[in-house]
Amino acid sequence: MISYKPFYETLFRRDLTEYQLIHTHGISANTLHRMKKGEAITTKTIDVLCDILNCDVQDIIIHI
Repeated sequence: MISYKPFYETLFRRDLTEYQLIHTHGISANTLHRMKKGEAITTKTIDVLCDILNCDVQDIIIHI
C-alpha cells in the first residue's frame, strides 16, 4: 500500500498549506483529495510536488 503520510509531514516542515499548493502552485484540489483518500496520483504530479517542496520522492510517498 502507498501512503502519503510523508507528504503531509514535509508540507508541515516547509510551512506550506494545501491552500498555497492549490492557489499559488497550481496543484489541483482533486489531487490533494485523492492523496488524502490514499488513491493513486501520477508520477508527474509527484515530480511537481518534489520540485515545489524541494524534496525527494520518499518525502512524498512511502510503500507500506
